[in-house]
Amino acid sequence: MEKILRIGTRDSQLAVWQATLVQQLLQEHHITSELVDMKSDGDIDLITPLYEIGVQGVFTKTLDAALLSNKFDIAVHSMKDVPTQLAKGIVQAAVLPRASYKDILVYRNDISFLNDMQSNAVIATSSIRRKAQWLNRYPNHQIENLRGNVNTRLRKVTESNWNGAIFAAAGVERINLRPENSIELDWMLPAPAQGAIMIVCRENDEAAKEICALLNDAASALCAKIERDFLRTLLGGCSTPISALAEIKNDHVYFRGNIFSVDGKEKAEVEKITEIVLATHLGIDAAKELLNSGGKKIAEKIRNAGI
Repeated sequence: MEKILRIGTRDSQLAVWQATLVQQLLQEHHITSELVDMKSDGDIDLITPLYEIGVQGVFTKTLDAALLSNKFDIAVHSMKDVPTQLAKGIVQAAVLPRASYKDILVYRNDISFLNDMQSNAVIATSSIRRKAQWLNRYPNHQIENLRGNVNTRLRKVTESNWNGAIFAAAGVERINLRPENSIELDWMLPAPAQGAIMIVCRENDEAAKEICALLNDAASALCAKIERDFLRTLLGGCSTPISALAEIKNDHVYFRGNIFSVDGKEKAEVEKITEIVLATHLGIDAAKELLNSGGKKIAEKIRNAGI
């Protein structure tokens, strides 16, 4: 009898879409699978800002526990939600080809306020990274907390008196929910690994590793690794005002990263270019360079604040 590979996922529309994509890709390799969905702590508590919930693995720890308990064979995550240090006994099995890494602004009425850096507006996001970058650019704006799955957050925007809210482009585009009244924030650097989907499995499950290797995209995996190395070397938390982007062009990796103070008033930035064959430690090297050029003071403030 053929073994059916069990795929663990959160039960939000986006998470199920991602897991279904994995299921379809596995089917192309003639591998039969089934979805096992469950709620995570991050889906149940929709009020507390993300950076106040014991942030590490808030969207992954429920699935981690179930995976280690053999309730399914692999789990599918938005890679930006996965702690840089995976749970003991769990390993990265594959990274799918990356979608858009960009953030978008979904606005209420018009975007004229974006052209005036001294304007007053109310923008919603639960991301401390987006908040810090936004306040750096628009110091007079007010940031409101916005939690919930994609559908809930989009509904809140229409029901609120906010000027707009920030979303990951990949999240709304994957489930065909990107509104017409949205624009890409080309100036905003993304969260490390934003737009990438990660598959994990148990460390000792060689069969699952072998199957997932069929789906791995080496370029996306390398870029995500570099970005996550940068994050881990600076602070380690996945809910910090740290951004990173690695892109491959003409056999070179182009890297940009930054760290902001929570209020957006201080920042340190770094840019590096290297050949792909020399890029293994690019994220770590970039983080060390950033720490030595003003980033250390900002990182210490964030750490001391307990974020």
